[in-house]
Amino acid sequence: MNIPNMLTISRFVLIPVYLVLFFNGYIRTSFIILLVAGLTDILDGYIARTRKLITPMGVMLDPLADKCMMIAVILSLLISEMIPWQAALAMFIRDAGMIIGSAFFHFRGKLTVPANVMGKLTTVLYYFAILFIVFEFTYAITYLWYVIGVSFLTSFIYIFQFLLLNRGARAK
Repeated sequence: MNIPNMLTISRFVLIPVYLVLFFNGYIRTSFIILLVAGLTDILDGYIARTRKLITPMGVMLDPLADKCMMIAVILSLLISEMIPWQAALAMFIRDAGMIIGSAFFHFRGKLTVPANVMGKLTTVLYYFAILFIVFEFTYAITYLWYVIGVSFLTSFIYIFQFLLLNRGARAK
């Protein structure tokens, strides 16, 4: 257990905090909690890379924490009818697929692909979409659909990288 992994675990703790605030009517405050979670994600990645503290546990838990938080956000926005169910379903399928796929291949001893620029960009774009939704911007839902498209493109890139990474691992 190191500092980056503790920061990652703190993101799991922030999920119920976000949900309690959101469902008690503190929607904008819950968005601040989401931002804090995002900042811990940036911080843990920076510390892990610069101090060479990247661990297999961190490689697995970091994206899981991100996906779990995003699923909590999706569900809260859906339940509150702030996003259409079709968008929530698309986002859920993508995130659940990434979680299940990662876990399945991780436990089968396959190499996993660490976060890349496209994944980080997708996360930032989702944060903006959520900001636009929370603050009721006119084209928030249209923007969300564009981000959903980018997220699926990013997933295909990860799948391609995964296949390349594990093809090379078998050849050795």
